[in-house]
Amino acid sequence: MNPTDWLDRLPDPAPLLDWSGLPLDLASLAVLAAGLGWASGLRLYALVFALGALGRFGGVQLPGGLEVLTHSWVLGLSGLMLFAEFFADKLPWLDSLWDGLHTFIRIPAGAALAAGVMGDQGAATQVIAGLLGGSLAAGTHLAKAGARAAINTSPEPVSNVLASFGEDAMFLGGLWLLFTNPLWFALGLLVFVLFAVALIVLLWRFVKRIFRPRQRPATS
Repeated sequence: MNPTDWLDRLPDPAPLLDWSGLPLDLASLAVLAAGLGWASGLRLYALVFALGALGRFGGVQLPGGLEVLTHSWVLGLSGLMLFAEFFADKLPWLDSLWDGLHTFIRIPAGAALAAGVMGDQGAATQVIAGLLGGSLAAGTHLAKAGARAAINTSPEPVSNVLASFGEDAMFLGGLWLLFTNPLWFALGLLVFVLFAVALIVLLWRFVKRIFRPRQRPATS
């Protein structure tokens, strides 16, 4: 018996998304690209670590160019940054500083991850996926950062911590739904986008009202 015969009996890696046999391979990749863009704007390091761990230890087949996330250095660095972000995100005003710095990281990372999903689908599809992922990362990041900045105007820290744990729960729930029920995730993402757009508009109006020059009373 060949010592390596046991390798041939191992099951093939499971795909990251399961559409229950539906012939929607490109559609499933598009939902995955959109989901990674959304998650990048919310919890980038947790996303990178989770994907890398699933590919490295969970027997999951990462599509396109995402296989690089299973590298030891990527796993180690993303795990370290995940640990730092978990605590930084729960400290008032430090979370807004963290969000401000990560404006230049989450958005391009979301675009890169979404494009990586389409690594085997051609350059044009990669560009489209990158634009989709970057746009969703930007919208999610702006809604998150704006909401947290508004919450930080409150003197008590409890609301900030609750908001951070709420984002953690949203990220974990969204990721689980993306991997197990992509169709439901797509519907939920549509609702989230509509809510995020409305929130960004309200926050923008609030900021404009704060910085609008006050009219001086007319003198007789």
